Amino acid sequence: MTNHAGHDHAHHAAPAAHAGHGGHGGHGGHDAHAGHGGAQPGGLSVSEHGYTLELDTTIFTAGVRTIGFRVIGPDGQAVTEFEPEHEKELHFIAVRRDTAGFQHVHPVRDEKGSWSTELVLEPGDWRFFADIHPAGHGGTMTLGIDAAVAGAYDPRPLPEVSRVARIGEYAVTLDGDLLPAAASQLTLTVSRDGEPVTDLEPYLAAYGHLVALRVGDLGYLHVHPEGHPGDGVTAPGPEIAFMAAAPSAGTYRLFLDFQHGGVVRTAEFTVPTTEAAPAAAHGGHDHGGHHAHH
Repeated sequence: MTNHAGHDHAHHAAPAAHAGHGGHGGHGGHDAHAGHGGAQPGGLSVSEHGYTLELDTTIFTAGVRTIGFRVIGPDGQAVTEFEPEHEKELHFIAVRRDTAGFQHVHPVRDEKGSWSTELVLEPGDWRFFADIHPAGHGGTMTLGIDAAVAGAYDPRPLPEVSRVARIGEYAVTLDGDLLPAAASQLTLTVSRDGEPVTDLEPYLAAYGHLVALRVGDLGYLHVHPEGHPGDGVTAPGPEIAFMAAAPSAGTYRLFLDFQHGGVVRTAEFTVPTTEAAPAAAHGGHDHGGHHAHH
């Protein structure tokens, strides 16, 4: 998980860290997150419920860099016990403030609670997120912290709104609308050279993982996938379905990770929210096909 050359590396989209608990476990500790019902997004605070994200340094030079950090608990000590979420104790997300350079990696921890991972960093202002469930705490949380990368910063404009993301010979089509303060279904359909991909590979206990970030403050949303590999219902593609709720109107960046042919790839989308039509209020899942080509 520490090789980050380009986007064909094994990074992971964090909302899926909690996804399984939405579809098959209850929402115990998710009340603070915008998985359903439009609650406040996570990742806007460096400290929550007495837990604080602490970096070894917040200033870096550009290039492949090792990031060291700890999660400090309510007792002032580094946390050394976590509940695994989607096969990992901690999911780490990095993105530049202009939403470029998205990476989702899985750091390694020593017995003293110090974590380390490698990231590819370009000059600019970055936001780092740690998605965690400390042992003994009631649920998951996402902590966020800013970091600065020295050098000539060349900010990039927000990518245009599009329903299709292309990654080499792969294309991913987004179906459904992101609604403010209401849960809705998003369906992502994967194809390769124009043919549906029907043999997606399980990656961290799901066929796809989705991160959603609010443009402007990078508020981090939890997105819950529908079903899971091996449940006898969920097909390995071409469709991957998620339930999502935006905490407010606005524009969001979506990052889907999926694995095929032993490689994890990331599809990126820029998605504005739309107002729910009256019929959608009691449909929930029926609007996806109606908005496929907006």
